[in-house]
Amino acid sequence: MSITNTLQMSQSRILVTGADGFIGSHLTETLVRAGYSVRAFVLYNSFNSWGWLDRCASDVKGQFEVFAGDVRDPHGVRTAMQGCDAVLHLAALVAIPYSYHSPDTYVDTNIKGTLNIVQAARELGVSKVIHTSTSEVYGTARFVPITEEHPLQGQSPYSASKIGADQIALSFHAAFDTPVTVVRPFNTYGPRQSARAVIPTIITQIANGKRELKLGAIHPTRDFNFVTDTTAGFIAALKSEKGVGEVVNLGSNFEISIGETASAIAEVMGKNIQIVTDEQRLRPENSEVDRLWASNTKAEELFGWRPAYAGLDGFKRGLAETVEWFGIRENLSMYKADIYNL
Repeated sequence: MSITNTLQMSQSRILVTGADGFIGSHLTETLVRAGYSVRAFVLYNSFNSWGWLDRCASDVKGQFEVFAGDVRDPHGVRTAMQGCDAVLHLAALVAIPYSYHSPDTYVDTNIKGTLNIVQAARELGVSKVIHTSTSEVYGTARFVPITEEHPLQGQSPYSASKIGADQIALSFHAAFDTPVTVVRPFNTYGPRQSARAVIPTIITQIANGKRELKLGAIHPTRDFNFVTDTTAGFIAALKSEKGVGEVVNLGSNFEISIGETASAIAEVMGKNIQIVTDEQRLRPENSEVDRLWASNTKAEELFGWRPAYAGLDGFKRGLAETVEWFGIRENLSMYKADIYNL
């Protein structure tokens, strides 16, 4: 039986690391609804919190297994992966400003954590490993749209750690034939995203009555992916027999500046805003990634994936859904919009 058919069967067990996070929780829900047996790997904590999975949709609640551990521990990782057909590895430290503050933790979590994943997958004979990269590994675009052949540039400790993690994953395919696919999402946004990211920062400030918004640099451009497009890309990679040993971008092929993004959000929310520069939100000059714009041709060719929220119209539809979620008082109350979130 082929990998594709095996991984489409309802009895297939999929391990999702980072399942308690923004993208991971959405991916867990989508996999459960698609009929997969899901083991959700969440970060152990004494509060017994499962992160966003504590607030998962009612039709998914109780329909997945939870494993509390830490990807930095190889023994826990191997235990979590036992009996699984595939692993979708999303667990990582992702905040760029915090990587300036505590870079060592990024090496431990992102690089060594990924090593633990691929080592366990090799030992246990897992059928597929989907490793999560990031568009930040490209640094400021040298050409656009950015293809998977674009040079890698570690412009922050975070991006450097993700380059290392990607290369560890790919090295296991080269050296041991471990079935690794590297999925490289561009800037994902949507409900549940933390305020360390710019779109929730803008929305929460406006929703809390601010009309003078504190932001960092507004000239950089980004290629934003609505979260359902990103999760669809992961599942397309999981189902496909193609892509093993490959790096594949997930992007909308649409470029917009941070300033234009703020204006689009204000338009969706029906508010007039002014932007002021908050110095603490600025990256060091040579660390700022000035331009990101994805080529998604390879994802369509290998996986048949295309973004449903493409272009300016799609971006505004995604923003409207995101704003609607943040407009629920219970959701908004979880965000500290009055302080800078590292």
